[in-house]
Amino acid sequence: MLRFNAIRTGYLLGISLILAAIIYFFASNWGGLDRTFKIVLAAALIVLFYGLSFVFARIRAVPGQQAFLSNMFLVAGCIAFGVSVALLGQIYNSHADSYGLFFIWSVPALLLSWITRYNPFYMLSYVLIHLGLWLYFYPTMQSVPYSELESLSIAGMFAIVNLLLFLLTFLHRIHSAPLQYMSFTVFHIAMLAMTNSFAFDEYGMVMNVPHIAVIALGFYIFIKVRLNKTLLTLNALALSAFAVFKFIELAEAYSSSLFFVFGLIFVALLLTGNVWFFRYLNRLGKTPPEAGTTDTSTSKTETTVQEEHGSEWISKTVSRVIKVVGVLIGSISLIGLIMISTNVNHTEYVLLVVSLLLMILMIVIPESKLDSVIRYTLLTISYITGLAAILWSDQSLLSVLFLIVSIAGWIRSKGKRQLFFAYTFVNLNLATILFQQYQEWDGWNWTYKFIIFSLFIVNAVLYGVSYFIFKTELKEHLRNSSLFFSLLFLFWATFFEDVVPHSYMFINTFYFVIVTGMVFAFARLKQKSETIMSVVFWFIFIGFKYYDLLWTLLYKSFTLALLGVIALGITWWADRRMAHSGKAAFDADHRSFSFMRLSPLLIAIVIVLQLGIIGYQTARSETLLATGASIKLKLAPVDPRSLLQGDYVSLNYDISTPPSKPPLQEEEWSRGKVKVVLTPDSQGVYVADRLYQDGEKLASHEVILNGQWYGSRILYGIENYFIPEGTGRTVEQNAHFAHIRVSRNGDALLERLAES
Repeated sequence: MLRFNAIRTGYLLGISLILAAIIYFFASNWGGLDRTFKIVLAAALIVLFYGLSFVFARIRAVPGQQAFLSNMFLVAGCIAFGVSVALLGQIYNSHADSYGLFFIWSVPALLLSWITRYNPFYMLSYVLIHLGLWLYFYPTMQSVPYSELESLSIAGMFAIVNLLLFLLTFLHRIHSAPLQYMSFTVFHIAMLAMTNSFAFDEYGMVMNVPHIAVIALGFYIFIKVRLNKTLLTLNALALSAFAVFKFIELAEAYSSSLFFVFGLIFVALLLTGNVWFFRYLNRLGKTPPEAGTTDTSTSKTETTVQEEHGSEWISKTVSRVIKVVGVLIGSISLIGLIMISTNVNHTEYVLLVVSLLLMILMIVIPESKLDSVIRYTLLTISYITGLAAILWSDQSLLSVLFLIVSIAGWIRSKGKRQLFFAYTFVNLNLATILFQQYQEWDGWNWTYKFIIFSLFIVNAVLYGVSYFIFKTELKEHLRNSSLFFSLLFLFWATFFEDVVPHSYMFINTFYFVIVTGMVFAFARLKQKSETIMSVVFWFIFIGFKYYDLLWTLLYKSFTLALLGVIALGITWWADRRMAHSGKAAFDADHRSFSFMRLSPLLIAIVIVLQLGIIGYQTARSETLLATGASIKLKLAPVDPRSLLQGDYVSLNYDISTPPSKPPLQEEEWSRGKVKVVLTPDSQGVYVADRLYQDGEKLASHEVILNGQWYGSRILYGIENYFIPEGTGRTVEQNAHFAHIRVSRNGDALLERLAES
């Protein structure tokens, strides 16, 4: 199974690289292609991915993986459609990262979700709709003034949408566990946001009541009505988050010695409740059957086993999160209590002594004499307070002493979580010592880089040493932890500017080559945790380096496309080799089938719909360019970036300031539609003359322009002008006027910028 998954990982990496290459290419806005060719290319890419999905659904060119590849190319086709819609926005200079882009993109994603019932489409639709809603209410590069009630209503809308989605999945109208957990989590996040007394002075306190009621109802339903350990765990996390957030609100309002004492009591209750809850959770569903009933424990379906496994993983994750939050609050409370209660001149030494005493006690006391939760809670609190103390004192000898005790605590710890926490603080302690020793060395910038490189080298050496340690538990922990921090600090170093000539490019290339090699090496060696870790860091690198590196987006596009082809080729070769050796999994997974093969007609209709949307948008924009009236406007640009569409200048027109106050109250027009009458001045530049009134007759030289109120400004949908990468500063300095095309009904399209 590991080899089977390794092959799938290789194919997925290859497809991801090619998709990234396409996005990079279009975002570069290369001037070597005219807009007609770009539009044809975008449509061709959509057809290509869907065509590959159809081909792999019909042939067996890849042993055991044709169904998987067919489905992946189907998803890639939907993503390519979104990129193509973004490209149209770039070509015709519509809004950057517009909510309309994500809503249009969500249409085929929703249709394909309905046709295939495939989780990637469910999650893609979910993300696109939420992005569209968010950008509708909070547009990029625009500050929209909302009242408290309006902001509360927006959060309430997100809560209602996610509650409806959750109910659809919970009642099995939609079968998608990821969508169920995501909607449930976001619902509680929205509810928690509505209780925020910092943002909602008038309504935050009142909203505590429905949130508590919802959490209580969740416990009742997931225990008494329909037992679901995963949702019960997430509900417990929501309760913990609510309690912690309320503690923070109270801490801001009532900071005193007594409050910090209550803070420590709160932590004790939180962690005790955490232990009690998960013990109770483990007992749920394990009671023996009553007389006359059949024990179904031996006839569990595969789905039930998978759900229980997922529930166990989520339970462990939530338990860890609660413990971490509790420890942080406990540390803050202890530090605050000591600082307020002690009258000595050097409080940092009191903190250090307290932390060292706690650490030594937790190290010395035998495991059988103290509960593990109490032990590791106190041990972690001592790490945090001690780290704060040595940073405060700035004494290297004290830092070395604390490091020695920390290493002893790390060696003494038991369990993966405790060992990882202890190892993390050892790294932080070592960073503190290096900073104290070299903080004056050629300035902070060099010291900072030296510390990161040093920590990378230390962890890389420890990773090599871990192979020669014979104690199994410590060996596995040291290997995983040192690998994680090696990759973390090396990734950190990829953001450093040149330490020596070309070091920036060298470090980034080194990182990419090493991590890519790790993905395949660890997968081949069946080292599951290392494989997952390297894959995660690989994707993080690709995401963060979207606009980074010395290469332009155009060159990165060609490079990623080549790497994608190579990755697919190597994976195909390995797959064929496994097939010839008899080790391939020829569709052994009975759940693996091609949606393109099952529903070709419905999917074909969706594809035609997507191409129709592209064609309609293109024809509409081209018609406006050909027939619209050409007018000239004065502007003042700035230079941001869009995630999918590349560099653009954000334009602020003189006509964005309203010519006269509308006859409505401000709360009625702050985001309403408006029509502005433009008239040319003596130099042929059009200026805002007045607001258009229905039925008004226009003079021959006047035009109307459709806009929308955003606060005290009017936006016309022509505020973004997309440019080739790296030319924003030149455009910002030289462009003073915009030439636009306006249709008879007032729709506008930005055509070009000019100096005069």
